[in-house]
Amino acid sequence: MEYTRLGTSGLRVSRLALGCMSFGDASRGFSDWALDDDAAAPLFRQAVELGITFWDTANVYGYGSSEEIVGRAIRSYTSREDVVLATKVFFPMHEGPGGRGLSRRAIMEQVDASLSRLGTDYVDLYQIHRFDPETPVEETMEALHDVVKAGKARYLGASSMWAWQFQKMQHAAEANGWTRFVSMQDQYSLVMREEEREMMPLLADQGVGSLPWSPLAKGRLTRPWSDQHTQRAETDPLQSRYSGEVNEPIVSAVQRVAEARGVPMAQIALAWVLHNPVVTAPIVGATKPHHLADAAAALELTLSEDEARALEEHYTPRMPSGF
Repeated sequence: MEYTRLGTSGLRVSRLALGCMSFGDASRGFSDWALDDDAAAPLFRQAVELGITFWDTANVYGYGSSEEIVGRAIRSYTSREDVVLATKVFFPMHEGPGGRGLSRRAIMEQVDASLSRLGTDYVDLYQIHRFDPETPVEETMEALHDVVKAGKARYLGASSMWAWQFQKMQHAAEANGWTRFVSMQDQYSLVMREEEREMMPLLADQGVGSLPWSPLAKGRLTRPWSDQHTQRAETDPLQSRYSGEVNEPIVSAVQRVAEARGVPMAQIALAWVLHNPVVTAPIVGATKPHHLADAAAALELTLSEDEARALEEHYTPRMPSGF
């Protein structure tokens, strides 16, 4: 496993992050394909064996149950000191005034709830899951700064917003001497490259690391276009984000390069994401053992200029999605 700093911060993370949205209690209604403790155990053990020490979850995943499972996995298969632990806040957890959004009330309530479920005193990276247009950015950034000063988080990150919104929040922090974001968890893959226009140049300029989510387009880039039959593809409404016919030539290009290389498509698609110098660690959601193995193998794969050109040439501009 390779390790690097998260942006220009001093925090060292593995070059792959274990995405934990796949883990949870399906009975809580978040997803039908979530893995419980027993089903997730082999994946956590494999992550430890591969050296994937950066684990990313969120309060809303499994409506709290993902954090509970992750906390138990840390205690069972590794140690708190050996894991860089990240979680998020924004989406609804309950109907009360502190149950959603990025108000001071919500941030203070939800960080304590997350720490309780995770069974830890602090998280390494506390991320806002989306931009909150209903709360002044100064209120949000000061509350996040207070979370850091209270020792409940070591670093702050953001996710999925327009570049001007991210810059507005960074400016509020800088102007008031508050803690700034060191990472941006954004959607980035061969079928969604809109972040290249404004967000990634901004991240490069400010020394902020990118943590791409859905780098494999929820599996759409890991199998031939004609093969769409997976449990998640049939039950996850967000899969439709990648089903448009405009993506077929991109998926087919990944298939051709992978076949020429004699490797799985997932390795090619992820190697392309890792090639971007702004990318620190793609978020890899795993439900089967080969998912993490393919991700680790992608770190050793260097694409040629011709291969990269073949993968990129069919992309057309589209509306960003996911925020």
